[in-house]
Amino acid sequence: MQCKERIRALRENHSLSQRKVAGVINVSQHTYCDYESGRLRIPLDKLILLAKYYDCCMDYISGASNVRRSFPEQ
Repeated sequence: MQCKERIRALRENHSLSQRKVAGVINVSQHTYCDYESGRLRIPLDKLILLAKYYDCCMDYISGASNVRRSFPEQ
């Protein structure tokens, strides 16, 4: 699964709107829509915010792994 598919699946599994998630990562709903559609690449800082918000590791949210682990504690 690619990153764009993963972030959409996470959002939908949590019954969240694009507007809500966009607010969490401080981007417009239009920009977030572009992330989900693959028109824009998600900057690393925004991926980290999403991983923290959904409590999943970066490998999972980026699509590099299908194993969902919690976001590492600091």
